[in-house]
Amino acid sequence: MFLSVLSFFLGVLLVQQLSMLPGTLFLVILLIFILLLAYLKYWRVTLILCGFLFSSVYAHYYLSNQLSADLQAEKILIQGEVIGLPEHNAHRVRFDFEVIQAAVPLPQKLRLSWYHPKQRVTAGQRWQFFVKLKRPHGTLNPGGFDYEKWLFARHIGATGYIRQAGKAKLLATKPLWLSLSVMRQTFIDLLQQQQLSSDSRALIKALTLGDKSSISTQQWQVLSKSGTSHLMAISGLHIGLVAGIIYFLVFQSWVRVPSNMYSAPQIAAVFSLIAAFFYAALAGFAIPTQRALIMLSMLMLTILLRRHVQTLNIFATAILLVLLIDPLAVLSMGFYLSFLSVFFIGYVLSARLGRQSRLFSTLKIHIVVGLSLLPVLLFFFQRVSIIAPIANMIAVPVVSFVLVPLSLLAVALLQLVPDISAVLLQIVDMVFQALWSVLVILSELPVANIVRPQPAVWKMGVAMLGILLLLAPRAVPGRYLGVLFILPLFLLDKAKPSIGEVTLTLLDVGQGLAVVVQTTEHSLVFDTGARFSDKFDMGSNVVVPFLHAQHMMTLDKLIISHADNDHIGGAQAVLSSIPVRQVLSSVPEQLSAHNAMACVAGDAWRWNQVDFHILSPPVQGFNNENNNSCVLKIDTKQGSILLTGDIEATAEYYLTNHVPEQLKSDVLIAPHHGSKTSSKMAFLQAVSPSIILIPADAPNRFSFPHADVLARYKQLGAQYFVTGQTGAITVKFNKGKAEVEAYRDRHSHYWNQPVM
Repeated sequence: MFLSVLSFFLGVLLVQQLSMLPGTLFLVILLIFILLLAYLKYWRVTLILCGFLFSSVYAHYYLSNQLSADLQAEKILIQGEVIGLPEHNAHRVRFDFEVIQAAVPLPQKLRLSWYHPKQRVTAGQRWQFFVKLKRPHGTLNPGGFDYEKWLFARHIGATGYIRQAGKAKLLATKPLWLSLSVMRQTFIDLLQQQQLSSDSRALIKALTLGDKSSISTQQWQVLSKSGTSHLMAISGLHIGLVAGIIYFLVFQSWVRVPSNMYSAPQIAAVFSLIAAFFYAALAGFAIPTQRALIMLSMLMLTILLRRHVQTLNIFATAILLVLLIDPLAVLSMGFYLSFLSVFFIGYVLSARLGRQSRLFSTLKIHIVVGLSLLPVLLFFFQRVSIIAPIANMIAVPVVSFVLVPLSLLAVALLQLVPDISAVLLQIVDMVFQALWSVLVILSELPVANIVRPQPAVWKMGVAMLGILLLLAPRAVPGRYLGVLFILPLFLLDKAKPSIGEVTLTLLDVGQGLAVVVQTTEHSLVFDTGARFSDKFDMGSNVVVPFLHAQHMMTLDKLIISHADNDHIGGAQAVLSSIPVRQVLSSVPEQLSAHNAMACVAGDAWRWNQVDFHILSPPVQGFNNENNNSCVLKIDTKQGSILLTGDIEATAEYYLTNHVPEQLKSDVLIAPHHGSKTSSKMAFLQAVSPSIILIPADAPNRFSFPHADVLARYKQLGAQYFVTGQTGAITVKFNKGKAEVEAYRDRHSHYWNQPVM
């Protein structure tokens, strides 16, 4: 059975590698071919093609359910229900919304933001309001998070925000007993009223209710570096723990009750499964809980029917059911982390001779999980925690046998016996803080983590074979050769520019600017994108992942052109993540903690026969912050590049009149994102670029780049690219000509739809 399910899974996975879904005619022909192969009994190939067909049809359905392009930016009156738990911060609330009624055809599920709402938004509420929507769209960069994939995997067909908030009407709220989301919301509201530290409250909400929205960035960093992230959400480990506790209690109670109808194991299995179901429901049936619940159901079914079923068949059934429920589950990293950890634990514990101490067995399990997830963690995060086995040896018993049971009991008693619940929560708070202090110490060790570029898929496959060989029984000859199969994960094959050459990448940071410049031995970042909240900024979500993906572990210079949020917002995240030798800025006082120096016209340096010149601002500066932006000219043997920040007409006039001979460049980063107040014709003629790169979101509320500016670019005869349409843009020079590579063109998948 396992090989059959694996074949079906490979078919599903194959679809997710496509840049475009196959058409209807192809799928009809494929169905006929599948029937023919089934008739000829070529079962493995048949199952692969069945997985491909099933996933393709499923993907077509949800792609067709996305917002129509002609409805973008239109004000639309809708009615619907808030589903799931809303995410609140100081400025807005973000929530998923199920459309019930609208004047025009809309996707069934939307993701909406409401800025400064006057009323509290909670799960289960039914609202009527005006919205402005856009098709699923996000930044797209090497090593970065694919927001469009995340939306597609959650079946969200459009994003948007509330307009004319004064006209919003709360129509109704579902009663507690009718909605699981309302029940979860009620418990969260009660937890908010408890006297707890904010850090502990966030982790309690995650452990009991699957709500991770309150976990801070600093907490996630500690969890990631210590390799304990999986413990702070409802996972298979916690589902199994709760089921085991209930099974034990019911079994011990039932054997003391005279009954000839059902045996103690059967009754215990039923109650255990019910408890696991409700706990999984509190987590919103996330993939790890789905897997755990399905596998537990299979196990309990064998107890009820008094049958023996192979562990591998239970594992395969869980995979198959998850894929049949939603084949897009394979787009989630949780799918792989969850199933691989269970598979490898079963692999090392099943059919092995000899008894081992509990301490050794526990340590072995953590080492196995850490080793088995190594390729997947490197692929998704470009980071692996070396101290994870030690951290988990400490954290797992505390979380599993103290924090989870006490937290669940406390939450269950919040309404029934609030005084006892408060005492339990205080105990949980103290234990959490003690555990957290240990995890912080471990995470700050110099060798806590390994950071490497994202490995190729073939390297992951080879590494998995090596791990299987390493963890094989002792009698298997040559099993330590598995180390050689794992080594390719750590081999670096990132090509660097040759002497005298440069590679420039204009990152896609939405409505903002972030540029990475690399020579043979040096690297530079020019601006870092915006900061939107304490939990999200373009520095940590785009710039740092890109640097890690390129194995750029230090920076020689960080240049912050000026103080606008869309340029300086991500700077702190970059500075706290990667060592920077020198910081330059037109506002050095805002980065004084990092010994920043002012960028002034006339500054220059040379790296690997590539020349860098600061052309502006002059010592006296300008009255306008945008015009004070640092302007950087890069000269190579084969071509030149001009980075302009947010300069406008005044600074352009200064440059045209004071350094006209230095302006001429092959590639121009468009001033001020292509605004109407910049890119004047005299300046463009002085630069005379053949390629213009425009750092602007598509679409954006400023309507950048402006139509008049684009007309001037066309009049100049320059080819232009907008990051919101192309994703990250990489520029290299080849035989004196600039070559441009758009990341969205080369690396997009079928869910990354062309920007309208």
